[in-house]
Amino acid sequence: MSTYINFAVIIVVVLLVITVLLQSANSQGGGLFGGGGGTFRTRRGVEKTLFQFTIILSVAFVVLAIINMRFS
Repeated sequence: MSTYINFAVIIVVVLLVITVLLQSANSQGGGLFGGGGGTFRTRRGVEKTLFQFTIILSVAFVVLAIINMRFS
């Protein structure tokens, strides 16, 4: 069972890294390198979906990490 959990953690982590990098690539001013826009704007469309998917992946990562600690 631990092997399946480790495999799931690896997949979730890779997807989480990809979604975070896609979000920073979509932001204006290069958010990855510290250039932030001082303006407030709402997320719409694909950007909102990507943001929500990132939250789901981060929650899944925390849950899997706790389960992995429990079964190790």
